Amino acid sequence: MAANGSEAEAVKIVWNENQLRFETEDKKAYLQYHLSHGGKTMDIVHTFVPSTKRGLGLASLLCVSAFNHAKSRSMSVIPTCSYVSIIKLLEVHTLFSKNTDPDFP
Repeated sequence: MAANGSEAEAVKIVWNENQLRFETEDKKAYLQYHLSHGGKTMDIVHTFVPSTKRGLGLASLLCVSAFNHAKSRSMSVIPTCSYVSIIKLLEVHTLFSKNTDPDFP
């Protein structure tokens, strides 16, 4: 679902390096990942948005933040998370498709 402009713009996504996740400032919505291949591959394993915050585009914002992070560090991405796979964020945001792990089906 598309984000409401004013609400989505007000949301800040932060990188929580210690917990291997990207999250909203209130930590209620997040994207969890694992690193492999010496930190060169980011496996996005889970996104979570509480029911009270759904429909605001937060999952998409979390994914874009993670993909931007991976791209800036020349990391490949494995989209294990069903949200990323189902929505096919990799196809919607084609500039990130170059970062997809070539061994991922």
